[in-house]
Amino acid sequence: MLSKKTIPLGDLAEKITVGYVGSMASEYVDEGIPFLRSLNIRPFFFDPSNLKYVTSAFHNKIKKSTLRPGDVAVVRTGSPGASCVIPDFLEEANCSDLVIIRCGEKLDPHFVSYYINSVTHSQIKGQLVGAIQKHFNIGSAKEIAFPDIDKSTQSKISAVLSSLDAKIDCNNRINAELESMAKTLYEYWFVQFDFPDVNGNPYKSSSGKMRYNATLKREIPEGWADGTLNDLGQIVGGSTPSTKNPDNFTNNGTPWITPNDLSDNLSNKFITRGAQDVSDEGIKDASLKKYPAGTVLLSSRAPIGYMAIARAELTTNQGFKSFIPCNGYSSAFIYYSVMSSMKAITQYASGSTFKEVSAAVLKTVKITRPEQSIVTKFTQRVDPIFRRQDLLEQENRQLTQLRDWLLPMLMNGQVTVT
Repeated sequence: MLSKKTIPLGDLAEKITVGYVGSMASEYVDEGIPFLRSLNIRPFFFDPSNLKYVTSAFHNKIKKSTLRPGDVAVVRTGSPGASCVIPDFLEEANCSDLVIIRCGEKLDPHFVSYYINSVTHSQIKGQLVGAIQKHFNIGSAKEIAFPDIDKSTQSKISAVLSSLDAKIDCNNRINAELESMAKTLYEYWFVQFDFPDVNGNPYKSSSGKMRYNATLKREIPEGWADGTLNDLGQIVGGSTPSTKNPDNFTNNGTPWITPNDLSDNLSNKFITRGAQDVSDEGIKDASLKKYPAGTVLLSSRAPIGYMAIARAELTTNQGFKSFIPCNGYSSAFIYYSVMSSMKAITQYASGSTFKEVSAAVLKTVKITRPEQSIVTKFTQRVDPIFRRQDLLEQENRQLTQLRDWLLPMLMNGQVTVT
């Protein structure tokens, strides 16, 4: 059995500091030193999407918040406590809104990150400060009760968990390639109009007949028509049962999805359930409708644009406008059609407190309506890709659960490593 003694993390780490605090809007440049924000730090991994850059001059000016490979970065606000290890390829970087843990000789960085993500969630939640926006600060980080385990043992434990993360990362990379293939095919067929003609040749590039459409104000293939997003499926909303009645919610009822659940699901295309389910009583209370598997979910406020496809029957809160497929359009075709219309959707959003897009507005967003036979062929081509992505996402969920189960077992000695 490993020792249950704990030591404040601040007594073990070489240094714990915080990222730059100040206005950044005018400091970003197209190329330069990578500048990390909270959205780049996901539990267990670094997310390079939406990465910003600053000049070398500004980087040198704020050296206190410099990041090194092997540092553990912890989110302060938004998703407080989410952490990852800064990868080796970020040889030079800086950041804002992050707690930076420089591990030194007594700590294994990967073990620290695993521990913060998996075991200290309740600790961090209880240590958040701030009257307006709760956040995780340096003082709280230094007070984390860290297990009294030597670095060699930490490294052995993190090696076991890292093997699971390596498989998760491999699956993610495969899914990213599959997504690129499916999205490219959609754009090739329905944006560039180079779907296969009767001879199997790319339609527009092979001089296929095009006709000017006055509504869309562009040329489209002969036989195609204009339409709106409303033609793709039944657009439906959701609602929230009264939180004053705890019986409206349950741990094992009908999945009830919120935009926050989609925020936690950004690396996935499909979703099964969120943080909470609703009971039959809750469904009646809010007059909720259950939506079938294959429904395409679109967050319509706070923020606009998160998407996922329902893996099974579910319902949502009022932060969604979802598409139940009909008229012969598949979930795959709807998914990419809505995604390609996102610029128009966000432009039509309105609201003083926060931007929102209504069902009435979505029903006016113009789209090109292909011949049904082309949509059917597209669906047949991408269906194996979607099924493969679904399986890999479910495998990753199982691997994640195994990893999170193993960490405390390894730490308390119920499972040993040699």
